[in-house]
Amino acid sequence: MQDRTFIPVFNNSQPYTLGVELEFQLVDCHTLDLVPRVNNILEVLVPEGSDRLVPEFFQSIIELQTGVCNNVGEVAADLSQLIHTVEDVAMGEECYLYSTSLHPFADPAAQLLSRGERYQRIMDELQQVGRQFIAQGMHVHVGMPDGDTAIKVCDTMQPYLPLFLALSSSSPFFCGQDTGFQSYRTKLFEALPLAGIAGYLGSWQGYVDEVSSLHTHQAIKRLKDLWWDIRPSPDLGTVEIRVCDLPCRFYSILGLTAAIQALAVFLAERERASHPVSLQLLKYNKWQAARHGLSGRFVDSSGLLNEKDLSLHQAAEKLFHLIEPMTERLQTTAYIQELYNIIEQGTGADLQRRLVQDEKKNLKEMIISLRDDYWLRT
Repeated sequence: MQDRTFIPVFNNSQPYTLGVELEFQLVDCHTLDLVPRVNNILEVLVPEGSDRLVPEFFQSIIELQTGVCNNVGEVAADLSQLIHTVEDVAMGEECYLYSTSLHPFADPAAQLLSRGERYQRIMDELQQVGRQFIAQGMHVHVGMPDGDTAIKVCDTMQPYLPLFLALSSSSPFFCGQDTGFQSYRTKLFEALPLAGIAGYLGSWQGYVDEVSSLHTHQAIKRLKDLWWDIRPSPDLGTVEIRVCDLPCRFYSILGLTAAIQALAVFLAERERASHPVSLQLLKYNKWQAARHGLSGRFVDSSGLLNEKDLSLHQAAEKLFHLIEPMTERLQTTAYIQELYNIIEQGTGADLQRRLVQDEKKNLKEMIISLRDDYWLRT
């Protein structure tokens, strides 16, 4: 029986507006290890914008959030100002913001849990899985006119999320070891309950039925307990794309934001109805992206790209071509060039391996090099 006390309402928002959330590591200026200084930073900055800066699961992570932005240009200005403001304060605490999805050598067992009943409840349940989860990501919200459109976008974008994962991949190292993955964060994340691929929902009512059932059976207490790769955010009136690693460079963030927005608009306005696709192929494509990045295989089970068997970098190029009319309409085509550059020059994970393997840098020197190049274009 559906729990009538837990029926989410979709608060319609201005279509296709944007919000971006970035989870940064706090790295000591001297040791380059993770340090639990988020509370010190928030004590200084919260009076200026408590809704823009929030603690994360561990005290060595801080999340930065844009306001509601009308376009990618506004995202760029908003994030640039906020990152510089936070880092100025962080430097006063002898640490700085570091942008990858996993710290390369930090000890998970040494991390301090952030304060709050929810974080403690989650850790009590996750145990060793939770203690390993020192991972960061990038989330993009796109405003939707109504709940049915939001679910349509979730269902039809889900098969193409591995493309964004491959392009953003930035987590090859963990606990001092090369994991062999482009995005090892993805594998840590999938160990969490109710995380990863959401499956087919079909309609807003289908989503309501699903989450109400989960709540009735005490599988979730709140909607945020669903750590799906893509999900509606009913309170904000958005679709939230959560699959991405945190890119190593600022302009990669903007390129991904532009591509995600354009695809969301394309799918929202497409007349063709959504339909279920193979869950096994969804899992296969995601594994290929996490393990091999852009060199992995991609099976176009949904048929949007008109070719079944591609490499992920070929699929990404076909997707960019497909959404080009939309990026022209949104005036974001220039941002997509950054993603072509990633295909040509490599992802953040590729860059980290080049620094370590080709340039013979140790992991601390790698961190310094990545930080120095954060604001460069690829």
